[in-house]
Amino acid sequence: MARNAESTQIRHWPAACVTFCMLLRLARLFVIKTKFEAFLVIYGLATGAVERGVHYLAQYPGWGGKLLFAACPIAVVMAGARILDSLDRERLA
Repeated sequence: MARNAESTQIRHWPAACVTFCMLLRLARLFVIKTKFEAFLVIYGLATGAVERGVHYLAQYPGWGGKLLFAACPIAVVMAGARILDSLDRERLA
């Protein structure tokens, strides 16, 4: 910890920049709090999954590519269900 305190003094930062509380504040930015945020995350996952599926269709023509394409959105559905379920459990607790 002394090394971090020395680096803050060299850079003229306040000492609060390296505390555990500051790291908790930063971590809170990445927490999904509402269903709207959850749906935005799921939409982003789905967009990437379809893009990956299109690449699979180009690389693997025939049934193999179609099966890989189908697997990508299925994974997003499973992940989305988990995200929404965790939000519901948080509200009940």
